[in-house]
Amino acid sequence: MPAEAAPDEEVSPRPGSTAYREFLADREELLRHKWLLSERAGRDVGLESALLDWVDHHRNAMRKKRSK
Repeated sequence: MPAEAAPDEEVSPRPGSTAYREFLADREELLRHKWLLSERAGRDVGLESALLDWVDHHRNAMRKKRSK
């Protein structure tokens, strides 16, 4: 059983791992979504706003699509 990380210790996936590839794919989709929302709004909507919208409306569909 792997030891738990200390609360102040950062745990990050290894490059090339499935988790890391998922993170990179999600990040790319999120940044694209932020750009589209900002273009529509005529201003920078900010990363937090784009993230919340993306998670609420798109993340699950994107993950299902990638897993097929």
